[in-house]
Amino acid sequence: MIRRWCLYLAIVLGCLILLFAYQGWLAWMLLLTVWGTHLFSLAVSLPAMLTAKIKASCAGTVDICTPVTAQLQESCSLPIPATGSMLRVERTPTGESWSLKPGEPLPTEHCGQLVCRPEKCFVYDYLKLFRLKVRHQETATLVVMPKPVQTEVNADLERYMAQSWKPKPGGGFAENHELRLYRPGDSMNQVHWKLTAKTGKLMIREAMEPVRRQLVLTLEIQGSGDELDIKMGKLLWLSQYLLERGCAFEIRALTGDGVCVCGVGSEQELDNAMALLLCQKVAPDAAVCTVEAGWCCHIGGGTDEA
Repeated sequence: MIRRWCLYLAIVLGCLILLFAYQGWLAWMLLLTVWGTHLFSLAVSLPAMLTAKIKASCAGTVDICTPVTAQLQESCSLPIPATGSMLRVERTPTGESWSLKPGEPLPTEHCGQLVCRPEKCFVYDYLKLFRLKVRHQETATLVVMPKPVQTEVNADLERYMAQSWKPKPGGGFAENHELRLYRPGDSMNQVHWKLTAKTGKLMIREAMEPVRRQLVLTLEIQGSGDELDIKMGKLLWLSQYLLERGCAFEIRALTGDGVCVCGVGSEQELDNAMALLLCQKVAPDAAVCTVEAGWCCHIGGGTDEA
């Protein structure tokens, strides 16, 4: 902008020299026209400058170490003037931040949420002689997913899961059944006719389902970027391991804002839980997440921890 002002003032000075040299009305008109150009440009550009918007945009979710960039999208109801801006990128869990130019690679070497904010956003008039700060700015977020880290599971899940049995609501197919006498309201489809003929009493074959004990995965959102990569990778692998065996479970994570509890029973719920946990700030180093459950696995950040 300083270079353009120097060029503009040089043109005005040239008009002044022409005026003193020729003293003609044409020189006067030329000087007035050139001198009023910057005011005319500001007046014409001002509505667009006041309504200009800048929005950061990037992919919503990517895997760790995936090359990705963020862009700044400009919008305006009028022909948009020239703009200048940077990006402030912050990793939510650790609080690290970077100042990047639009199009530069984002730091995806560690998992976590990256918040991309427009920074130093200015909009210029059409001659680029004046500038204003852009008032309407929108941020974008990128969730960097961890790579699954396989860990050893020594516990017999079936032994912890099946604590007792209860009648299956609505009956239907089940691997286990209980035989009992008929009670008013029972469906005739449940009658065990062979046993009824032998005993002389109306017997019911009732479908049973297991009363499952609570399964919990716990962890603390603490440590460096490398430690968080290991913790979140183990969490992702153990969660997929449980889902493959038909186990619903809870994730309880200690964060900077307290304990975050997520119930997981499907792949979609796991994706939502991981996205939520990757957006949390780190907890104090001395804090520990404890819980009582039928089966609990605490996830540490070391390569030799479960």
